[in-house]
Amino acid sequence: MAEFLSMLGGLLVKASVVALIFNEVRGVVLAAPVLYGMYVAGGTWMALWLGFCSLAGIALSVLAPLYLARRYKLIPARARR
Repeated sequence: MAEFLSMLGGLLVKASVVALIFNEVRGVVLAAPVLYGMYVAGGTWMALWLGFCSLAGIALSVLAPLYLARRYKLIPARARR
């Protein structure tokens, strides 16, 4: 039974690492329209500020779960950089 739980735990950890990678891809996909909008707006201060705020929000939504996962040791040591 312990071997089954260990195997199940390993699979869950691997699935969570894959989910974190997909979260990073999601952040890049969400950032693309923001960067394009800043380019189209011509780089005005308001466009740059709104772009910065949008990208900071995206970064926070991506980095906060990673930080919490590492803090509570949900990511194994060998997967850390």
